[in-house]
Amino acid sequence: MSNSPPKRHGLLPAITRFVTDGSPGRRGAIFDLDGVVTHTAQVHFAAWKRLFDAFLAARGDAALFNEDDYRRYVDGLPRYDGVMAFLHARGIGLPHGEPSDPPEAETICGLGNRKNRYFREALEREGVEVYQDTLALIERLRADGVGTALVSSSRNARAVLEAAGLTRLFDVILDGSDAAVEGLKGKPAPDIFLAAAARLGVEPTHAFVVEDATSGVAAGRAGGFGLVVGLDRSGQADALREAGADVVLPDLAPPEETPQPFPANPDDLRRLLAGRRPAVFLDYDGTLTPIVARPDLAVLSAHMRRAVQRLGGLCPLAIVSGRDRADVERLVGLGGLIYAGSHGFDIAGPGGLRIEHDQGAVFSAAVARAAARVKTALSGIEGALVEPKKFAVAVHYRQVAERDFGRLEAAVDEVAAAVPELKKSHGKKVFELRPRFDWDKGKAVLWLLDALNLDETEVLPIYVGDDETDEDAFRALRAQGIGILVGDHGGPSAACYRVETPDDVSCLLGALAETLELRDG
Repeated sequence: MSNSPPKRHGLLPAITRFVTDGSPGRRGAIFDLDGVVTHTAQVHFAAWKRLFDAFLAARGDAALFNEDDYRRYVDGLPRYDGVMAFLHARGIGLPHGEPSDPPEAETICGLGNRKNRYFREALEREGVEVYQDTLALIERLRADGVGTALVSSSRNARAVLEAAGLTRLFDVILDGSDAAVEGLKGKPAPDIFLAAAARLGVEPTHAFVVEDATSGVAAGRAGGFGLVVGLDRSGQADALREAGADVVLPDLAPPEETPQPFPANPDDLRRLLAGRRPAVFLDYDGTLTPIVARPDLAVLSAHMRRAVQRLGGLCPLAIVSGRDRADVERLVGLGGLIYAGSHGFDIAGPGGLRIEHDQGAVFSAAVARAAARVKTALSGIEGALVEPKKFAVAVHYRQVAERDFGRLEAAVDEVAAAVPELKKSHGKKVFELRPRFDWDKGKAVLWLLDALNLDETEVLPIYVGDDETDEDAFRALRAQGIGILVGDHGGPSAACYRVETPDDVSCLLGALAETLELRDG
């Protein structure tokens, strides 16, 4: 057995074939921003909706702006073009005005500037969320010598990249401001993509485009690019294909390998640790306790509590849960451990260790609004359980009849659209509306490793979890630690190893403790 967990460095097959086809010439990769690199598409949608809902209501139009309008008329277009396209679809004519028009002006430019003000306010308030699958892909491409460019119709693109700390990842950046100065036509015209390829020094046939909007896919096809990837994060795969995508992908993560059984043999464990001290991170529900019908029934068994306490006395150990921190701390009932609640949004531990994001106060009102809306929307669905938390709202549907599931998810989606400060995530028989903020269990684990001064050459981080939300931690530790999946959450996993049940987790913790006691004795 190797001293190291299996590594996963592959690219997506379609992209791998393209960048390694053996033909001469440098390769280039051109990425759209919103919805591909950053999760600002929903922030844009919320800004557009705020703009047009108020505008239409003032005109007595009850048909408000919706996500279909966003995809059909404004997504991927320059701001003023988007205003014109939507108003034209509604049969509304306005003077074009000038780019210098104040946001209050009832002109095309005035409305566009008002939308921009709403967007910047939200950006300052909520920050920028980055798609980690895209980030990992870009870093792998750059390591392989592929040139990378960022194109966007938005004039805010550079501000978004700077806020997210991503500017360094691109050899070329072209945004809406550049397009205006250089007279480049907006998507679906290919001008901005062709300009990016030229600045990268690559032929369009030697570059691939990644786009989530139909207008961007059409631009990539019109530009004659070697590969056009349609990224379907919002359920429009058919539309992307019709626009000209060569391949449509749900995300940009590489194919995952099947996690291997975790080695319980003492000799294998000693080789795996290789003299390092483990730092152990444990999910709660489904990992330390079985999945149960209601959250209040997930009680830690006496033998699991003893196993956690024993290992916690030998190495750093943290409980990382989607539950509120106070709740999971009460359920575990052990001192001397680190507790990270709300997917790592709220962390506390020995020695005054403490982090609670300042953004929490910003989102508390949104969480309260969402909780009230969800309770009302689901009041007629038998078995639906709404669990308000400090930083999120969970909707459990384990006891909901299959015939009611579609209605339940539609209601949750409606609340997510109405409260754009929150985003919907999935777990085992649960939806969760949580802050639209670039923080998750993976970032919480990395923050803890840094805060505790756990040098990665001396420490082996081990994360054990059972849910899709634990995949963020598995991915974060892929290069320096070990992820262990408990059971099966129904999708691919970035975990290296797997055990079947919480009882197996108890045995795993006991085996680690015994190995450390014998080694350090």
